[in-house]
Amino acid sequence: MKLEVKDLTKIFGEREVLHGISFSVESGSALGLLGRNGAGKTTTIRILMDVFKSNSGTILLDGKPFCPREHQIGYLPEERGLYPKKTVSEQLIYLGMLRGLDAKKAKEQTKKWLKRMGVEEYENRKLETLSKGNQQKVQLAQTLLCDPDIIILDEPFSGLDPVNSQILKDVIREQIQQRKLVIFSSHQMSYVEEFCEEIAILNHGEIVLFGDLREIKREFGRDRLVLSSLAESPVELAERLEMGYADILEVEKIQKDRVIIRKNHPKNKNAILKRLVEEEVELEFFGLYEPSLNDIFVEKAGDEA
Repeated sequence: MKLEVKDLTKIFGEREVLHGISFSVESGSALGLLGRNGAGKTTTIRILMDVFKSNSGTILLDGKPFCPREHQIGYLPEERGLYPKKTVSEQLIYLGMLRGLDAKKAKEQTKKWLKRMGVEEYENRKLETLSKGNQQKVQLAQTLLCDPDIIILDEPFSGLDPVNSQILKDVIREQIQQRKLVIFSSHQMSYVEEFCEEIAILNHGEIVLFGDLREIKREFGRDRLVLSSLAESPVELAERLEMGYADILEVEKIQKDRVIIRKNHPKNKNAILKRLVEEEVELEFFGLYEPSLNDIFVEKAGDEA
């Protein structure tokens, strides 16, 4: 399956919150839908699920108009939406039946997913008696109960310790391997990097970056180098570079243990290294810069609102 969002707009009152956004995602892969608070991620997700109607634009599935009611969609909201005073199994069975399962199948799926998430011992406990992390695992079990083809995960790792995070990672990878279509929204960029081949960054209701994450990293790293010195602090090294190398480079930023520079010309890498060696700078590291997704996100969406 291929889900395509094309030129989507949404207006609340006199305020347009989505300005013609477009992106796509295919089965067997995960799209990282990223943005600061208020960027438009939740509005986009709600339009995908037919909670809101867009003012204009189209959503296509395999080239045809997408009708959410005709497909099983698993949605994990950032804010938990289960019933705290109901037992875990009681409400999962109920929600499974609401989504089309018969009673027997709903019970089977509830037991299956509670066991897979490692919380089967709590099936007869009220949800409010569980820890925050276990509540999150029950919420994920609910998301996957009906074997959805489309899975939307909003901050799925919220409240999870490293052990429980690993369980969730394994489950998400299984879903991707089973050719599910996954949209993954999170502020924890390290998780996005683990799962998502493509990213779409929203800023002020616009897509400011969309594409293959590896290609985006390669593009952002172009003409940049990383340096560190055994004898000089990053600040001292940056000062030396600014004073003596301004003709071939500019210092872009200083980090905790390294300096990131931008070459003035694509072929300057060897010239920079040669001069550093000739001037007996004690280099600890000299190499190409590969930005983290966090670096990319800050550059594209870090402007002040």
